[in-house]
Amino acid sequence: MDKVLDSPAVAVADVPDGAVLAVGGFGLCGIPSTLIGALVDAGATGLRVVSNNCGVDDWGLGLLLRAGRIARMTSSYVGENKEFARQYLSGELEVELTPQGTLAERLRAGGAGIPAFFTPAGVGTQVEEGGLPWRYAADGSVVLASPPKEVREFGGRRYLLEEAITADFALVRAEVADRHGNCVFHAAARNFNPLCATAGRVTLVEADRIVEPGELAPDAVHLPGVYVDRVVPADPADRRIERRTVRPARQEV
Repeated sequence: MDKVLDSPAVAVADVPDGAVLAVGGFGLCGIPSTLIGALVDAGATGLRVVSNNCGVDDWGLGLLLRAGRIARMTSSYVGENKEFARQYLSGELEVELTPQGTLAERLRAGGAGIPAFFTPAGVGTQVEEGGLPWRYAADGSVVLASPPKEVREFGGRRYLLEEAITADFALVRAEVADRHGNCVFHAAARNFNPLCATAGRVTLVEADRIVEPGELAPDAVHLPGVYVDRVVPADPADRRIERRTVRPARQEV
């Protein structure tokens, strides 16, 4: 089955208002920026997004956030996005902050059909006890807070029950995809992408390069095409470095 579509606009055309999205990437590494750009143009609003972070102020998910199109974020950190922090603290955005490993496992469990699991992460903190602010009011008071977690003991150690995450749509970036949807990711860009892909009921992949079936060695495939519904070419210009750490050129004496 050929899953390649002509354009990102066609791929995201049926994403409705209020949809739950699982979006791959870590910082700006491996983010599906082409599909996000198409969503910005498409106009869907009230989106409930699950992603490690929310991009930066002027790139990635930050573009949807700045346009006021995201109603809720489930993330592990705020990152370099000042608008994310502003909307959260002013009560414009609901935010569920989740330990990073827990977030990854919630997505993996959702893709594997496991409804919940126990983890030691967060035991003895507000993650267990509840009361973490999910939404503030404009005056700074807490309107909605996290509930307490169920706790059980295994082998003399306490664990928290965490529920799996599934999404209406998953947005993923791959280095290479074939027309059947089999994907290969480049190095650290693999990050949350395979987890989001398996957790989505409809999975959209943008790929830097699209090849014919059979060109990818089976052992090289990171994400089998059975999890992928649509493939589009990625914009090769959609690459940015979040924070440059290179040293200035040495001066010759």
